[in-house]
Amino acid sequence: MIVDDSSVVRAVIARSLEQDPSIKVVSSVANGALALKVLPTLQVDVILLDIEMPEMDGIEALPRLLALRPGVKVIMVSSLTRRSAEISLRAVALGAVDYVPKPSNSLSTADDFRVELLAKVKAHAARARRVPGAARPASAPAPRVAGVAQAAPIALRKAIVERPTVIAIGSSTGGPQALSEVLKSIGPGVTQPIVITQHMPPTFTAILAEHMTRYSQRPAAEAQDGELMKPGRIYVAPGGHHLVAEATAAGTVLRLSDAPPENSCRPAVDPMLRSLSAIYGRKLLAVILTGMGYDGMKGCQVVAASGGGVIAQDQASSVVWGMPGAVAQAGICNAVLPLGEIGKTIGRIARGEGL
Repeated sequence: MIVDDSSVVRAVIARSLEQDPSIKVVSSVANGALALKVLPTLQVDVILLDIEMPEMDGIEALPRLLALRPGVKVIMVSSLTRRSAEISLRAVALGAVDYVPKPSNSLSTADDFRVELLAKVKAHAARARRVPGAARPASAPAPRVAGVAQAAPIALRKAIVERPTVIAIGSSTGGPQALSEVLKSIGPGVTQPIVITQHMPPTFTAILAEHMTRYSQRPAAEAQDGELMKPGRIYVAPGGHHLVAEATAAGTVLRLSDAPPENSCRPAVDPMLRSLSAIYGRKLLAVILTGMGYDGMKGCQVVAASGGGVIAQDQASSVVWGMPGAVAQAGICNAVLPLGEIGKTIGRIARGEGL
């Protein structure tokens, strides 16, 4: 179901979706009130919900839609303004599973929008129907995106014994909720800097960092080019830039890179992990949370080869087990854990108590 007050936008989204024969648009309405009226008559897996609409906007409609159809997956579709980014992240906290920023007028962003929209709709529809997709084996050619991975035997490395100097976290689809739970539950006595790459567009990452400051009780901000990494702080890769680290005489300096996207992403997790591993080796702990695709797997291979620790979120608790599934099935993890255990485990390792 598409819910947007613009008939033009609804038509563009519908055309983009129905290019894929596995997707059917069953309804297209102009506001939340109309969506609530027709939803009981339809079989809907995913609702694409605009924010700004007359009569009933997206944030008002969201809880009512979820109450009317438990299990439906709601994806917010918003502009790239600060206000829309703030509302989209608030909607995620209220039960939306994801968000897709509307494209600008350029052809490249319109193409990116179509790719992201199709990938997210299919991934969340699969979860709504509890139909697993296929995991990408470590040696297989890389697809553009990955859905929910199929369960397979997982080989683990030995338990982590090193106390890390830095903690690095990568996430994508479902990441804002997962990051909130992890950072809230790390616990006291963790002074290591935490470096995070969450697949997000510009503006959204600044809002995400502000939210982290409030719920984690640690200072968090988008990383600035050339700033010295300090204990106790959270650094978020800004949308549109890779975040990498550089060793200097003064300490570790963070750099923002405009290098080409990796794994179709910028920021991407892999360059962050490679650069941190080159500096910290065994003293780096890498954590991969829910997300589509396989970004982070090659970086975690570098971390594991250097003796660092690797933790991945398990399939049952992941919104999409693409990124953590690729890492888990590559046999490079020290632990594959439910989301509820990851923060506490990071805390124990960071305090030197071991895995």
